Amino acid sequence: MTDLLVTIVSGLVSEPENISVTVDEPNEEGVTVYHLHVAECDMGRVIGKQGRIAKAIRVVMRAANRDGGKISVEIE
Repeated sequence: MTDLLVTIVSGLVSEPENISVTVDEPNEEGVTVYHLHVAECDMGRVIGKQGRIAKAIRVVMRAANRDGGKISVEIE
């Protein structure tokens, strides 16, 4: 799942070498949180107008989840 997130975001940003993802263990509600870190200059590209690109990234990540658990993507 981490590789999928990096692959999606690397096509959007101008500095793909600055992409990093950290994953938290599932919390008590079963939600696994992926923390996406990109360069400051690429934040707007990843979030998009009115958050449309960020929403699309979250939808793709949830659709690709085969574990059955819940996924959350936080962009930082």
